[in-house]
Amino acid sequence: MLRKNMRGLCGNYVNVNGKLYSIGYGRLSAVESRPIEIKPFFHYWPNSTALTFSGLGCNFYCPWCQNYFLSFRHPSDEPLIEPSYLVRLAKSLGDEGLSASFNEPTINYEYLLDVAALARREGLYLTIVSNGYQTPEALKELVEAGFDGWSIDIKGCPNMKRALPNIDHGKIFRNAKLVLNTGGHVEMVYLVVTRTNDSDECVEWIINKHISELGFYTPLHVNRYYPAHRWKEEQTPLKKLLEIRDKARKEGIEYVYVGNTGIPELEATKCPKCGKTLITRYNYRVIEFKLLRNGDIYKCPRCGTRIPIKGNYIAGK
Repeated sequence: MLRKNMRGLCGNYVNVNGKLYSIGYGRLSAVESRPIEIKPFFHYWPNSTALTFSGLGCNFYCPWCQNYFLSFRHPSDEPLIEPSYLVRLAKSLGDEGLSASFNEPTINYEYLLDVAALARREGLYLTIVSNGYQTPEALKELVEAGFDGWSIDIKGCPNMKRALPNIDHGKIFRNAKLVLNTGGHVEMVYLVVTRTNDSDECVEWIINKHISELGFYTPLHVNRYYPAHRWKEEQTPLKKLLEIRDKARKEGIEYVYVGNTGIPELEATKCPKCGKTLITRYNYRVIEFKLLRNGDIYKCPRCGTRIPIKGNYIAGK
């Protein structure tokens, strides 16, 4: 409950005489064209680019946040950028879609819905890079509005003590499942923060939750953390990342990637049945794509296993 003239945690809403106003609507902090693989999305519109935009503020406080200079600022006098401008710019740059990213996008909820309405008319896809901490009603409305690509961050597990101790981490998986059930595409991102969310107990909880809520086919990105903002722990050892990957694969998750290391082999898509390398990525671009396509279905050319890919592969871009 916000008191009179009080802003909410994210800084985008204020109580003015008993009415809630969105003062962050369209106040953007960044707009740029970026590869979809950088989000990361590896199974959604491969090799495409998305006009990426961000607002200011967040509903979490992650002390290791890479984008703290955006996430922990509140909107003030930034110029208003109309949704129609983003759509026109995306079309002029040759982007296949739009992506709300950098800070937590859903703090600018009404703006996202307005962007979606215009983008869909132009045939542009819509994605969100999010902490996945919304009400089910808001999440469902965003997916139905057109935001069908979700890259969702896993912050940790219930027994974390050093950071985010009041977050219900189970809600993130609940919401990811809701996106899938509503027809959206989900890729989960586990930033492994040294001596914070990397205990054996935490790893096991995350893997089990992923399998029980999202199944074996939803991609899992196990990403390296680097010291940022207030968190000074050493970067995640590669050995730890590979251990988590191997455990996730052993438990049955079929598409597990290791990111933020600069090692292309760890970001390649392989057929879970025969092991053939199907998609090779380098510097956030697809340099080799060997899948066979029939309509919306992609298959391994060697054994015929269906590979979950949503959207078109954009060749030669």
